[in-house]
Amino acid sequence: MTVLTKGQNAPLPGSDVLVSIGVCAPADLSALLVTDAMSVRSDADFVFYNQPTGPGVDLQNRSNRPVLRVRTDAVPTDIHAVRAVITLDDASSSFGRLGAPVAHVTDARGTELFTYTINGLSSESVVVALELYRRGAGWKVRAVGQGYAGGFADLVRDHGVAVDDAPAVTHAAPVTTPPPPASASGYASPPRGLTPQSSAPLGSAPPPPAPPTRPAPAPPGASGEVSLTKNRRVDLSKGQKVSLRKDGGVALTRIRMGLGWDPIRRGGFFGGRQRDIDLDASVLMFTRGQVADIVYYGSLRSDDNSIEHSGDNLTGQGEGDDEVINVDLTAIHPAIDNLVFAVTSYQGQTFQEVDNAYCRLVDETTGAELARFTLAGGMAFTGVTMAVISRENGEWKLRAVGDGFHGKTPRDAVPHAARHLA
Repeated sequence: MTVLTKGQNAPLPGSDVLVSIGVCAPADLSALLVTDAMSVRSDADFVFYNQPTGPGVDLQNRSNRPVLRVRTDAVPTDIHAVRAVITLDDASSSFGRLGAPVAHVTDARGTELFTYTINGLSSESVVVALELYRRGAGWKVRAVGQGYAGGFADLVRDHGVAVDDAPAVTHAAPVTTPPPPASASGYASPPRGLTPQSSAPLGSAPPPPAPPTRPAPAPPGASGEVSLTKNRRVDLSKGQKVSLRKDGGVALTRIRMGLGWDPIRRGGFFGGRQRDIDLDASVLMFTRGQVADIVYYGSLRSDDNSIEHSGDNLTGQGEGDDEVINVDLTAIHPAIDNLVFAVTSYQGQTFQEVDNAYCRLVDETTGAELARFTLAGGMAFTGVTMAVISRENGEWKLRAVGDGFHGKTPRDAVPHAARHLA
């Protein structure tokens, strides 16, 4: 057996070899088949758990661990190298928090030929461990150890894949600051719009949720105030207001703000596997532009006992509302003039990885859904201000917002929420 160091190479003694990994955390093993320009030709040149077979390369499960079998004599002649990639399951973790991963190369009988301990990693969540590459009429192995702190997006950009800009979002305000690097979420939830430069898009986005059966839709482009109508839900557009009074001018007293989301299950090449996404709903209570209290998973009740949070949902799984905030409008302290409802992504995954994010207003007395605001499309943000309830001339009014920002905690939402106060 030969112990390799970073950058070292050696001749591969046979045409049928196995590549495995040792990582002290759950991780995926995959392969990129690249040309001499270090670019993939199409999505067929990715081998991973949802596409375990490629030209000359198979991803197998042996003794409950992933193993790449590479038959170099079956690899197409225009493929220059097979690169073995390790991706951590936990998108919020990094190799620097763990012991150094180890890559192993054995022959078909399991006899170890090479081992490579990948030292020097820190914030990276994805690493190209080693590569098998052509040299003349034969093949060699090289210890690579190239990590990517930006996760999947950085990896694919380096191998001839363009990451398209996020699709236009009608419910998100334009931003002047660039979005952060794509979430290091591994192969289970890659960024939208991954397109090999020489091929068609790698899969497609899921279809939008079915429209409600009995909506009272606002006119296109409307941004004024709408009214609540008995037995008919109002679908709000960004910027629209609704007075918290029912038919007949009766003021609402107890309302429930339900917030929900679903992790996107990818179709096409990346489909079939989804990771849990931990979003957190919160309500920020303001007095004359200053935050007075925050109700969220770490503080489930407001100081004046007017607002109560249902508790933390760590995955977004299940039907209906994922987190609920109950509000007694009659009990809110007189000094509070704005309530801002926000959702943040605790692990830093963006709303490009979330489907059907919405907030809805429910009359707690009757259980009737009065209004709903749904975000359309994905956003390259880790937080969103969903709605604001403000005191105006002695009554409460709700305004749909839907503006994204960069932040992982309710406290991060404060400066962004302040921009939307009445």
